[in-house]
Amino acid sequence: MQSIAATTTRTGLTVHAELDTDTYPVGVKIPDAQMKALHDSGILHRHDWHPEWNYTLNPPGT
Repeated sequence: MQSIAATTTRTGLTVHAELDTDTYPVGVKIPDAQMKALHDSGILHRHDWHPEWNYTLNPPGT
């Protein structure tokens, strides 16, 4: 069976993937003001492609 865990590149990148079987609440909404504060502080960095779904959260002070 092929999966993302079997992914490699010519430069030697390998991928490790695990199934997370924990349960998490659905429908959690973060207020716009809190998201803006994360962005303004540099913690939240939205990606160019579908920034509403793709973003990076950096530790404070990095």
